[in-house]
Amino acid sequence: MAAVHDMAAYRNTAAANAAPMHVAIIGAGVAGICQAIKLQEAGIAFTIYEKANDIGGTWRDNTYPGCSCDVPLHLYQYSFEMSADWRNKFADHAQIKAYLDKVVAKYGLRPFIKLNCPVERASFDEKAGLWRLVVGSGETVDANIVVAGTGQLNRPQMPDIPGTDDFKGDAWHSARWNHDVDITGKRIAVIGNGASAIQFVPEIAKRAGNVSIFQRSASWVLPRPERVFYEWEKKLYRAFPWLMWVQRSRMWLNGEQLLLSFRYMGWALRKGHVKEAEEHVPDAEKRAKLLPDYDPGCKRVLFSNDWWPAMGRANVHIETTGIERVTENGIRTVDGNEHMVDAIVYGTGFDTTHFLGPVDVTGLDGRSLRDDWKDGADAHLGIGVSGYPNFYLLYGPNTNLGHNSIIYMIECQTAYVTQIAQKMRDENLAYVDVKPEAQAEWDRGVQADNAASVFASGCTSWYKTADGRITNNWPNSTLTYYRRTRRVNWDDYVAVAREAAAVSAAAE
Repeated sequence: MAAVHDMAAYRNTAAANAAPMHVAIIGAGVAGICQAIKLQEAGIAFTIYEKANDIGGTWRDNTYPGCSCDVPLHLYQYSFEMSADWRNKFADHAQIKAYLDKVVAKYGLRPFIKLNCPVERASFDEKAGLWRLVVGSGETVDANIVVAGTGQLNRPQMPDIPGTDDFKGDAWHSARWNHDVDITGKRIAVIGNGASAIQFVPEIAKRAGNVSIFQRSASWVLPRPERVFYEWEKKLYRAFPWLMWVQRSRMWLNGEQLLLSFRYMGWALRKGHVKEAEEHVPDAEKRAKLLPDYDPGCKRVLFSNDWWPAMGRANVHIETTGIERVTENGIRTVDGNEHMVDAIVYGTGFDTTHFLGPVDVTGLDGRSLRDDWKDGADAHLGIGVSGYPNFYLLYGPNTNLGHNSIIYMIECQTAYVTQIAQKMRDENLAYVDVKPEAQAEWDRGVQADNAASVFASGCTSWYKTADGRITNNWPNSTLTYYRRTRRVNWDDYVAVAREAAAVSAAAE
């Protein structure tokens, strides 16, 4: 099959009348919605395939008590759709879900979203230059481009603890909160104390009789500058929208400075954590259990104004002895003690390193993405994978942040993918594929930077695979990522003309 390596030369010989193009987007969360709007602006047809019965992604799934975003809202929203109607600085899940609903309505996306329609398989037909998708109904649909907006935090991960099915009480994962259970006065076990537990434990501790947190490692927790917006502020934002951009820019700079704090000012973060603990937790033994044994930033630094007061409550206990098994009536730790509880909440996070979850992706020459990623996922710019033409990821490998807003990264990625789609349409390309050497060079750089970062400083985290490869986090500033993704470097790609693909198919 003829390949076009010189994009400038090909531009002069491209067919004048480009063929129709259609993009399949997997997932109607923050990323998928953003990509749809960017494609809409470019006049490119799309369909969003959503596995659930509503849009919203993580903000649809997570409804646990206290669920909110720990990024200031002026930064945790689309830059092209800034809202002045937020109630407070760190919005809760209901506000963010409502915001996404409004965005979908404003841009008229509903007719292009297929709900209850998971994508089960995606196979690339090289001769046709098309992706063949098998969706939940068993139907096969074709698309020129596939964009996976499946995210990293949407598949709840249950711990590998014996006996979880033996427990006779109520049990659920925090991302699938059971609102039908009245926890008032009950004995609640919480397994895990990451980002979700930091938010829901203070809420359930107000009503539960006893809360026992089974902790493998403590988290660094700092106060967040939360406040409610005054009505006069909202009116001012509506009258002068540029003021929201001032706030957004300031918060973005604060996020970039946090990355520097991880590198050079860990002592200051540590001091803030210890100060809060000493102020709210009089029990020295409990405080000691809540002090991490790793550097701030190695795992996600958490922000809460409720966590430390909750830790000071007499009905909240920290158990650091390892769990042997779950029993019919509670949790048995390795020291032989059985902790009797009425309910268990698993705050054990998500399956983050197996990108795309249950979707089977087959590329050129029958290659399986699951096999190619068996030792850890990687992608050029966190977006494209060599051998899988016209297949792109949003919030893909090594694009998670520990210091700023993922929406900033998603906007960079969706703009990048839209550039590729426009080029394919305007210059009548059958497909483009990342060169393996470009992807390898990118991965070497990212892994080298990660190895020198706080993420590799010795802790176990969801940023890593079991063998320690950091597959999730971006180790540099978001400005650096913006600069790398602002324009497509076509030297990183091999392009195949539509005519060449058609001739090759006919010859065979």
